[in-house]
Amino acid sequence: MSAPKLVMYVTDWCPYCSRARSLLASKGVTPLEIDIEAVDGAYEEMRARSGRDTVPQIFIGETHVGGSDDLQALDAEGRLDTLLKKPEP
Repeated sequence: MSAPKLVMYVTDWCPYCSRARSLLASKGVTPLEIDIEAVDGAYEEMRARSGRDTVPQIFIGETHVGGSDDLQALDAEGRLDTLLKKPEP
């Protein structure tokens, strides 16, 4: 069984993207990053998938987590590890 695909829509200058990236790295996961300023159509794709127009927008599998604050809250509630399906060490 593999972990769900993790996708994060980002820009390279976004401090919230960096914050989300750091939290995910602390969990030992690296998202597939899609830069909405560098990839044609990525902004429109992100808006269609999330209904939001700010970055980051994070998806774990088909679950829309939301932005950096949403990711942090999920971790604080103890639900992020479950969603990532990361086995306990």
